[in-house]
Amino acid sequence: MPVTDPSPRGPRSHKVLAAAAVCASTVLMLSAASPARADDAKRLPEGGVAQALANYVSSPGAVAGANDWSCKPSAEHPEPVVLLPGTFFNFGANFVKAAPRLKNAGYCVYAMNYGFTSVSLGRVGGLGPNRESAAQLDAFVDRTLASTGAKKVDIVGHSLGGNVPMWWMKKMGGAEKVDNYVGWAPSSHGTDLNGITDLGAALNLMGFVTRLSNVAQFPGVIEQTNTSEYTREMWADGDTVPDGPHYTVVMTKYDTVVTPYATQALKGKDVDNVVLQDVCPGDRAGHMGLFNDDPTLQITMNALADGPADFKPSCHGYGLQLL
Repeated sequence: MPVTDPSPRGPRSHKVLAAAAVCASTVLMLSAASPARADDAKRLPEGGVAQALANYVSSPGAVAGANDWSCKPSAEHPEPVVLLPGTFFNFGANFVKAAPRLKNAGYCVYAMNYGFTSVSLGRVGGLGPNRESAAQLDAFVDRTLASTGAKKVDIVGHSLGGNVPMWWMKKMGGAEKVDNYVGWAPSSHGTDLNGITDLGAALNLMGFVTRLSNVAQFPGVIEQTNTSEYTREMWADGDTVPDGPHYTVVMTKYDTVVTPYATQALKGKDVDNVVLQDVCPGDRAGHMGLFNDDPTLQITMNALADGPADFKPSCHGYGLQLL
């Protein structure tokens, strides 16, 4: 007669114990993995061109990661970041990639539209007088500082979004409220539009164009020319930037909007001027393409984190080859 082993060491018990061990290991593995999955679930996805186009129409005043007015800066990132879009754009479209990345990195992120006129249709920014846009920025920064309790902000601006804060810092004392400034192809020194404005000035046509822009309600566009009274006044007291902030400018050789592209560079005690093609020769992003250009965002993140001046981005994820 076969003998049945009544002890827990019998063959069937071994199978039970083995199954239990597998279950326990699985539970431990799932428990260990769940925080990572929870963190991943909280991360905001970065938008691309399709999202930018959709936001331009349907979400001009909102973008993932920005304008959480309950946010409090951390010790690691004590300055909130203020984002300013370029001419004809709104922050809902301009920062679909940058705002989520900054938020995921732990920054308090804020974005504003400015320079809207009656012809903006609630979407087309940067049309109004740039001095008025600078006053709007001043009020927005004060609101941001009051909400977060921070002493200074970081500024990231694209094209005119890098120009308006320069006026604010140079002419309105805003530099004392800024820790880091990052300009993507800023128009601070104006543009000759590949020589068109110089030709217009030579033919005495710029006065007519300026009057037309005032009637059509887009003076902020014409003020960005290198021959405008606004641009001349910006630098009348010298060609250097105010002391205090750290300045970073990202330029692309393929820019056909703010030209010559080298005029985007700034001068001062604490300035880094970066030409994309010097660090990523294969990057052919144009003026507009900086918004979704990964090397540009890497350089921006390094600047805001007070990283090394000789930082070299990973050369991938190039932006649109547009303008």
